[in-house]
Amino acid sequence: MKKILYLLRHYPLSLLCLALVWYLSLLLDVPETPLSDVPFIDKWTHLVMYGGTVGVIWFEYSRCHTRLEGWKLVLLGWLGPIAMSGLLELMQRYCTTNRSGEWLDFAANSLGATLGAGIGLLIWKLKKVKSEK
Repeated sequence: MKKILYLLRHYPLSLLCLALVWYLSLLLDVPETPLSDVPFIDKWTHLVMYGGTVGVIWFEYSRCHTRLEGWKLVLLGWLGPIAMSGLLELMQRYCTTNRSGEWLDFAANSLGATLGAGIGLLIWKLKKVKSEK
């Protein structure tokens, strides 16, 4: 219970983003929009969704910690969202009737998570340089 309260207090935006990803991935029917004609718009959406989520995780981590624990961030702030993405793609394929899991979606999610982690690392380094002045 203590750990759950810690997560809620220190990572509220990250948890909100993760819940939103689950909702969008499994429960929402994808509506037809004017952007539906844009080539690979769904892949761009996956890239931005996972990049944003991982970026928020790293931002909140940098806000709450003074020391970078790289293994935690690699495991929970990069590999975790990628693994979650794979699980969601499998769930879309085998547990829903309105969605289909795709390898290219998984690739876009992974690329987005990697870009988000890179931006998060940049934020961490900028924070460190700023605090040293």
